[in-house]
Amino acid sequence: MIEIDGFVSVTIAILLLLTGKLATQRYEVLRRYSIPEPVVGGFLCAVAVALAYYLLGLRIGFELAARDFLLLYFFAGIGLKSDVRTLRQGGRALVVLLALSILFMVGQNLLGMGAAGLFGLDPKAGLMVGSVSLTGGVGTTVAWAPVLAEEHGIGNAMELGIAANTVGLITACVIGGPIATWLMHRHRIEPSGFAKLDVGTPHEQVREGFDYFSVLQGLYLLNIALLIGWGLDGLLTGAGLNLPTFVSCLVAGLLIRNLRPLLPWRWTRRTWPGEAQGLALISDVSLGLFLTMALMGLQLWELQAVFGFVAVVLVLQVGLAVLYTLFVVFPAMGRDYEAAVIGAGFGGISLGSTATAIANMTAVTQQHGAAHRAFIIVPLVCGFFIDIANSLLIALLLWL
Repeated sequence: MIEIDGFVSVTIAILLLLTGKLATQRYEVLRRYSIPEPVVGGFLCAVAVALAYYLLGLRIGFELAARDFLLLYFFAGIGLKSDVRTLRQGGRALVVLLALSILFMVGQNLLGMGAAGLFGLDPKAGLMVGSVSLTGGVGTTVAWAPVLAEEHGIGNAMELGIAANTVGLITACVIGGPIATWLMHRHRIEPSGFAKLDVGTPHEQVREGFDYFSVLQGLYLLNIALLIGWGLDGLLTGAGLNLPTFVSCLVAGLLIRNLRPLLPWRWTRRTWPGEAQGLALISDVSLGLFLTMALMGLQLWELQAVFGFVAVVLVLQVGLAVLYTLFVVFPAMGRDYEAAVIGAGFGGISLGSTATAIANMTAVTQQHGAAHRAFIIVPLVCGFFIDIANSLLIALLLWL
């Protein structure tokens, strides 16, 4: 076993992200279908690590502790760029998307349980290839696998969940951009063309007003948001409400952004020209490195023990997610550019993770322009409300 330490792992992640960005600039097909830049380098690394295992018998692992911190930075940045007025305008859309996501999770679980029965497994094992691992992600998988193993006799629950999450994460990264591209072409939707992105910078970058102070002020605000976010997380945990820490950081960013004129810190109240671009750039780098490191950490050989069952179910789950996005989510969200961007993000909601959803939307908006409402609605749905709804749904299905 070769264990690569944290500093070297981060350095490799930076190189892989740079590789993905350069590849996206060079190859038009990656831009056309809005393939997230971190996927290119991160997946190449995962394949190389798998080849080292199969051909040389080497197990290579990465120390990825920095990954979770980067996720906090990213979600704090989303909050800091979110105006409550925009959220108020998208209030109905948020409720609709949440309802659609819950309905999809029900179908996702019924599909997984039905497929498990056809393979001669306990139908409850199908939950591990349903909303536990796909909508819930790694955290939900790790939390629920012991429950299914110890209380319901699903001995390989963890293996099923990790395998499904791995395949779902990769697939979600790939399908989001093409879904948005197809919807835009099919329905002749004009891109927004807005250059001020919520995350990232356009492929044809706008540099007006962007300077040293833009980045420095952005870093300062992010650190303040993380400090407040950790405090909120401690309060929520003490009250018995366990939510991902990034939710607290997102809320902290929202509070700073919208209560900023009342804050006691003069430096925080001041708005620098280009500050929004600075926050967008830092958020983009944080998300890019997080997703790159998530893909670097995949150990693809661990899928082989349950590959047959997981492969069949995931083909069905991906088909369900694509059809549901095209014919339910997109029409319900308004059939416009924002709806197409949300459609790209729904692949992350249904198959990957919150970070995957945002990465998909970022890739689309870098190509076609900003979609401000989508970047408010999707993080709140899949980063906050959906975790609560998913836990209640899983508990209900296990009780039945």
